[in-house]
Amino acid sequence: MVKKEFTYKGKTLGELKDLSITDFILLLPSRQRRSIKRGFTDQQKILLKRIRSKKNNIETHCKDMVILPEMIGMTIRIHNGKEFVSTIIQDEMLGHYLGEFAMTRKRVEHSAPGIGATKSSAALSVK
Repeated sequence: MVKKEFTYKGKTLGELKDLSITDFILLLPSRQRRSIKRGFTDQQKILLKRIRSKKNNIETHCKDMVILPEMIGMTIRIHNGKEFVSTIIQDEMLGHYLGEFAMTRKRVEHSAPGIGATKSSAALSVK
């Protein structure tokens, strides 16, 4: 089975990396395009500077940064409010926000019925 080459809106990964940001934003959905057209925030500029210096394992609180082609293949540690979540940026993540890959809420796991619970609820949790 031959692996199909990745394309984003008809452009290969090599073509995307050669595009300037102004050309790349034309391929993005409207929300991301408007976000970048407004200009990068100071935090986003610092993050871009670190990315362009080709460092790996960059830590950031900047979850509102759109994933650009130059980030592909890097490991970025995104803060989820409690800890840094290590995320390897893959080509399918292009155009998404970093925050989409650092979940901020955990799934609730109940262990046993609490104080004041009825007898019937205690019997249900034994199952």
